[in-house]
Amino acid sequence: MGSPKKYQNKGFFSAMTSGLTMFGNAMHRSINGLLGYEGLEVINPEGGKEDAEEEAQKGRWKQEERDSYWKMMQKYIGMDVTSMVTLPVLIFEPMTMLQKMAELMEYSNLLDQADECEDPYMRLVYTTSWAISVYYAYQRTWKPFNPILGETYELVNHNGITFISEQVSHHPPMSAGHAENEHFSYDVTSKLKTKFLGNSLDVYPVGRTHVVLKRDGVVFELVPPPTKVNNLIFGRTWVDSPGEMIMTNLTTGDKAVLYFQPCGWFGTGRYEVDGYVYNATEEPKILMTGKWNEVMSYQPCDMEGEPLPGTELKEVWRVAPVPQNDKFQYTHFAHKINSFDRAPKKLLASDSRLRPDRYALEKGDLTKASTEKSNLEERQRSEKRNREAKGHQFTPRWFDLTDEVTPTPWGDLEIYRYNGKYTDHRAAIDSSDGVDGDDVQSTEFNPWQYGNLSEE
Repeated sequence: MGSPKKYQNKGFFSAMTSGLTMFGNAMHRSINGLLGYEGLEVINPEGGKEDAEEEAQKGRWKQEERDSYWKMMQKYIGMDVTSMVTLPVLIFEPMTMLQKMAELMEYSNLLDQADECEDPYMRLVYTTSWAISVYYAYQRTWKPFNPILGETYELVNHNGITFISEQVSHHPPMSAGHAENEHFSYDVTSKLKTKFLGNSLDVYPVGRTHVVLKRDGVVFELVPPPTKVNNLIFGRTWVDSPGEMIMTNLTTGDKAVLYFQPCGWFGTGRYEVDGYVYNATEEPKILMTGKWNEVMSYQPCDMEGEPLPGTELKEVWRVAPVPQNDKFQYTHFAHKINSFDRAPKKLLASDSRLRPDRYALEKGDLTKASTEKSNLEERQRSEKRNREAKGHQFTPRWFDLTDEVTPTPWGDLEIYRYNGKYTDHRAAIDSSDGVDGDDVQSTEFNPWQYGNLSEE
């Protein structure tokens, strides 16, 4: 298949990009052997000319904390550290990975537009722009909490969506999610894989994302690019996602292939995204360009990838205004995710909002957050030992493990499927609302209380 690289020297892309090679390897300003730590790399995304040691001291870590964590973490270099390392709450945000999954729903109106659209190529423009829209939120440098086994997150009161996610496995850490409204359904199985590289972390999105547009039953599958977290311990932490994003229409064979340009010298190319929508015979039909932290646009193109005469570049998505000087760089929607305004009536007791360490951090009590986090982690380890001793196996409530194993660019993935029980659960609550005064939280699964995770 053709790719944007094929057309980078043509008129359109030469006008849209800087003179540097768009698809070459990123050229970073690096500082090696800094402060005596051999092999350590500190990267300044702005490409400034600060003194190397001064640049390394920037960030949220105190000097003694940097030294301590460097000594602790260097033994994990080259390893997957998704769940094997205990980290201090000072680098966390008051949100779990289950909640972060829901951030993809902020611009779900793009999926509504895709469902209402009859043009198969514009459907890919809308669905791909929707997938790109979440990267503004993903650039936050705070780490979300790892979910506890059986933890859930519910979201309602947003664009007619009902969203449910659940931590379905602890080893390996896996989450599953489902969302739908009148226009689409969304299903994801996620198993992050990481590689610790000293002062940076590669994150591989081992997962499968499917979107079904309800009007015609068209199915889309997303393969996102990997992510790199730079300057974990030394320097200012920042995030980049260089590589390809592929959105495939499994029904027709059409697809969109977009390239996230890596950050280069002096920040050149950072945030830039370019690519094409192709038909099933691999012919480019629509070019797409923009910045994943700001705006995406599209324009019909010819067989060479050049804009069609008489057409113009049109905007399809733009990031909404965000709070100024927010401590955790939250969007307005991220704040709503933590709010009970977006929670359904009679919230499940296993919901992330009720997690004590997350709540303490949200209130600014780092000491309590750290204590609660340690308690939850130790409780989960104890529950695992008890479960294994009894020969019990944890069974997710809202998702079922299937026999399907799907390949991804970063390894095979076992698929969990939404079983529909949550829809029935919410319907039962809605129908009994005002009739039965019992609080369902008193009988619901609660991972914050000892003894629940040992249940079959």
